[in-house]
Amino acid sequence: MAVRIKIIRSNKDQITGVYGTVQDITERKLMEIKMEQLIEKLEVSNRELEQFAYLSSHDLKEPLRMITSFLELLQRKYLDIMDDDANEFINYAIQGAKRLDMMIDDLLEYSRIGKIRGELKDTKVENIVKLVLLNLKPLIDDNNASITCDPLPTIYVNEQDMVRLFQNLISNSIKYRGQKNPNIHISATVVHDEYLFALKDNGIGIEQNNLKKIFTIFQRLHTQNEYEGTGIGLAISQKIVLQYGGKIWAESE
Repeated sequence: MAVRIKIIRSNKDQITGVYGTVQDITERKLMEIKMEQLIEKLEVSNRELEQFAYLSSHDLKEPLRMITSFLELLQRKYLDIMDDDANEFINYAIQGAKRLDMMIDDLLEYSRIGKIRGELKDTKVENIVKLVLLNLKPLIDDNNASITCDPLPTIYVNEQDMVRLFQNLISNSIKYRGQKNPNIHISATVVHDEYLFALKDNGIGIEQNNLKKIFTIFQRLHTQNEYEGTGIGLAISQKIVLQYGGKIWAESE
């Protein structure tokens, strides 16, 4: 139970009376215990799921490497014997195996987000963007992309997380370019004591009913022939943002 007591004093600071309340909080305490037990079970379940995803993905790598190696060996050895159809079929199988290998790598990366956290410190987002642009220089140059940004704030984060986040978002904007050269602008404003970052581009755009789908793991809106990739970049971005208590969404025409 909870007991509250209030002492009444006179103008001369003398005690003139006392009153109090007694409240039975047994039910509330039982609910708090149940909630703590539920949270603990969820944390254990999440750890088990992360471990399962990591181990399953890791164990898939070796047999997949063997399949890819034997397919490539078969293609090289019997290239002159097989007809065009057979060579084309083997090539499809090799490309499929390589894409599956990429998906496993991405799944491993996704499962590790939030599991291994580096140092949190005050980090200038402008420095993060500069590092990302250096990492993406070949992609930027090949597409004649222009990336500009307003003055950006300093935030308390892990630098590696932010590099991965901005790298995913910028490379995604470049990939889904339109007919014009990619033009990307990064800004940040203060809204209700929080920073609202915006990354705007002149790409191909997204249908309104697909704006939420793009953050789902392995969800792709285009075929592999149209745009390469595994469809996990934005899911990784969302997981990074959520672990900092933030939100991420898309607006498009």
